[in-house]
Amino acid sequence: MTLWQAIILGIVQGLTEFLPISSTAHLRIIPALLGWQDPGAAFTAVIQLGTLVAVLVYFARDIADIVKGMCGCSRPAPSGRDEVLTATERRGYNEARLGWMIAAGTVPVVVLGLLFKHHIESTLRSLYVITFAMIGLALVLALAEWFESRRKALRGMGEVGWLDAIVVGCAQAVALIPGASRSGCTITGALFMGLNRETAARFSFLLSMPAVFAAGLFELIKARHELLNTQSNVVGLIAATVVSFVVGYASIAFLLGYLKKHTMWVFIVYRLLLGAALLGLLSAGKLHP
Repeated sequence: MTLWQAIILGIVQGLTEFLPISSTAHLRIIPALLGWQDPGAAFTAVIQLGTLVAVLVYFARDIADIVKGMCGCSRPAPSGRDEVLTATERRGYNEARLGWMIAAGTVPVVVLGLLFKHHIESTLRSLYVITFAMIGLALVLALAEWFESRRKALRGMGEVGWLDAIVVGCAQAVALIPGASRSGCTITGALFMGLNRETAARFSFLLSMPAVFAAGLFELIKARHELLNTQSNVVGLIAATVVSFVVGYASIAFLLGYLKKHTMWVFIVYRLLLGAALLGLLSAGKLHP
């Protein structure tokens, strides 16, 4: 892999990690279209650490509040006596609760990721799998948008509950299928649960942190000899990761602003068009699956 290829892949990772269009799919599709070698699941997982840092920086205040809450407010709120808590105590309790919900929502993706790791890194990287995942999630996301448009009341970040965390966590596990999209699956799950679009995206990004960190660190340690065996590989990996951070930060800001006033339909249409184009190219033998 050349330095320019690594930079382009970093841009692709940063652009597509947070938009509901699947970064893994694009990191598989674009090299295939350009005749490059598949960068592999390990490379993909490691450069996601760049977008993880983008989440950490963008949500630094939220994360600090969650950590403070988990460290200093572990006791449950007194049943029927919420009025005895000060505003600061109540905020600390809510942030601690959010932190534990993120931890609980991470369990499904960790368990299934370990159980199906071999398939995720091999057979599921087929372009046919990616194509049908792109189309399939587009249809499910369209259904979620339809339900969301008919709800009279939508919930915000302060109203995220344990059931929301578990359902969205299970949705995140579906994103282990390349092409499904982590943000696409989690936002879809959150919309089905009645969260507004901005809250769905915000919770999706926060929920992604433990899983992305664990996957990236695991793959870096496991595949370090392959990823770091030459100076050019090291430079390429660092360049792709840094670029993914910069572009990823901008993507977070864009999507959160966009979803305040717009629906997900532009991404739904994009997924359907890309899926149809890939299916046509595969059927015509222009792409090798």
